[in-house]
Amino acid sequence: MIDRFERFSFAISEISRYWHKIAADVMEEHGLKGPYAVYFTTMYQYPAGITAARLAELCSRDKADVSRAVTVMEKKGLVEKEPVNQNQYRALLKLTEEGMALAEHINDKAMTAVDFGGQGVTPEHREIFYRCLETIAGNLQRLSKEGL
Repeated sequence: MIDRFERFSFAISEISRYWHKIAADVMEEHGLKGPYAVYFTTMYQYPAGITAARLAELCSRDKADVSRAVTVMEKKGLVEKEPVNQNQYRALLKLTEEGMALAEHINDKAMTAVDFGGQGVTPEHREIFYRCLETIAGNLQRLSKEGL
């Protein structure tokens, strides 16, 4: 049983470590931090805009981190805020044209990394793998809420 735990923990840790390194390398080219990659890929899916609170939720980040990142991205002209009912607090975050181009670049790099990482995995095994990961994540989420 411990062997399963060690294999699982080590593999997840390695995947995460390399993914963060790849994201950091891509974002460094643009003078941004690696964790911002997930903000761009998420915002890209919401061309009509997304609130900072929803972005934080979808990216599993705290609101303060999102706020700091948005400030940096705004200064670089990559994101703009669109007030809702003249309320900046619930403003929609939208990628600018330059931000959209960067998000497309990041998405392309992410797809290349995912394709490369999945070499040698059949589509059937990939589907089973993702279903297993989703099940494990859901079970661990429930356990973390309910406690051991």
